[in-house]
Amino acid sequence: MIKLKQLAIEAGIETPIYTGTGWGGASAPVDEVLPLWGGYAFWPWIFYGDVKKHPATPEFIFRDYHNDQLENYGFSPTYRPESLPFACCEMGGGMTVFYNYRFKLPYESVDAMAEMKVAGGCNFVGYYVFHGGSNPKGKRTSFLNEHATPKISYDYQAPIGEFGQIRDSYKRLKRQHYFYKTVEKEFCKTKTILPYDTREMDPYEIETLRYAVRADGNSGFVFINNYQDHVETKNQEDFAITVKLATENIRLPKNESISLAKDECCILPFNFDLQGVTLKYSTTQFLTRIEHEGETTFFFFIPKGIEGGEYLLEGHEIQEVLVDKGKGTILSDGNTLVQVSSQDSSLIELTLKTGNKLRICTLTNEQSLQFWKFSFRGKEQIFLTDATVLVDDNKIRLECEGHEAIQLKVYPGFNDAMTIAGEEITCKNDGIFKEFKKKVVRKEPVLDVKMVNSNKAIIQCQSEVFKGGKELLLQIDYVGDIGYAFIDGELIHDNFSNNHTWEIGLKQHQQELLEKGMYIYISPLKEGSFVKSDSPMAARAEVINKQIAEIKSIKAKLIREFELVIEEEPV
Repeated sequence: MIKLKQLAIEAGIETPIYTGTGWGGASAPVDEVLPLWGGYAFWPWIFYGDVKKHPATPEFIFRDYHNDQLENYGFSPTYRPESLPFACCEMGGGMTVFYNYRFKLPYESVDAMAEMKVAGGCNFVGYYVFHGGSNPKGKRTSFLNEHATPKISYDYQAPIGEFGQIRDSYKRLKRQHYFYKTVEKEFCKTKTILPYDTREMDPYEIETLRYAVRADGNSGFVFINNYQDHVETKNQEDFAITVKLATENIRLPKNESISLAKDECCILPFNFDLQGVTLKYSTTQFLTRIEHEGETTFFFFIPKGIEGGEYLLEGHEIQEVLVDKGKGTILSDGNTLVQVSSQDSSLIELTLKTGNKLRICTLTNEQSLQFWKFSFRGKEQIFLTDATVLVDDNKIRLECEGHEAIQLKVYPGFNDAMTIAGEEITCKNDGIFKEFKKKVVRKEPVLDVKMVNSNKAIIQCQSEVFKGGKELLLQIDYVGDIGYAFIDGELIHDNFSNNHTWEIGLKQHQQELLEKGMYIYISPLKEGSFVKSDSPMAARAEVINKQIAEIKSIKAKLIREFELVIEEEPV
């Protein structure tokens, strides 16, 4: 490792930080490189032995990775934990399907993993893999890992798929990323506090509420996790958490209780500074803030399972509170308790005694998954849309998958009209948002599919199917062992069946496909050779005394991109 670093520097590769793998007994000379860690909850490699059932892993039990006195699962550094940052480069952003372990990755596992590592002290967040890809063919040996994993596909069930597909894990992670980026300076000073000794906690034990705190002095965040891999979890209902500080105790919530849906996680603030007003706590998760015309708007969302959002605001700086879709109550101690609906977005407007104004916009859980923040022409913008938002210095583009309409809410937005796909669209007001909606002529690509038999098909297509599209995703639903796709006898893609739709991006093969067509073959599940798993909990069912291979359907989905034309500067 030291020699590699020396060679890199000699070659002119000079960086602020040099890193090396820390886990698994790896050699990481800490005076030269920063050791990096991570964690996976899905271990396909264990099925190449005597293992018959995947165990529940300890990855979703809160730890303290900066405590010299504690030994933690999967974390056995050769240095004092308090002496170096706990940094992660390999949190399980996904996991590839292995031949002997066919599973659908639960996307809830990805942001839960990020929350666990950050709660444990990680300020350096990295994933493996964040964007899936395709393995190239070799010049001497065509394929690597050709028995254990697919020859070509390295989709990895990642947040961004092999062909740019945006998964729920990406949308869920995005919420945490906005939060970390917004509070990074203050947050990096916080330390992990565990409510009880978690070292002997059984991952199968899901009755006990799992939570931890990261705090600096009297302020911080409560991390709550209700996800556990390879276990059927349940809703955590009717609980409250009391944070004991040097000067006070803060109960979340103040009077009643909250619940959290199964497989969900959340991060709740206490004594959080809202630029002059102290938020004693909220039962909502902070996303980010944005400045516009001298006023700050804070965006929060209500985690799934929590009925309504609640804010307790320290009252001595507040002159007036206005709430839509909710109510505000001044308590006997002078603080203000605000409760908002979880059915729609709501707005709290605060007028301070200084004359300044603040706003708190609370989104539903569903809206939080449609949330995008970016800078355009020097000003920050918020978009709420199902589309994928792509931004560069001069353009905003929306990437859509078969939508019949583009729906877009923006704040602070632009003028009252913008051009979408060549049509000028005017907005209507929806609270602080400007709402735009454009109908789209939905194009269903038509393929010429000839079934040779139940597990073999020939696909032909005309150039029209690609017209107006950024990508054409071939979607194949089948039962069988492995799916193979060929053009002119050359393997272009493969898929180990896990009962999920097999997708292939065709744009890169457009010319060859138009000239030569494509051949699909599904190899059968053979007697006694394969034990399949088709649930996130890795339930397993044997296939005995028969062969199964059948193509259920073949269709295509056109991915389109629409540019927003904005003539004026943002308002």
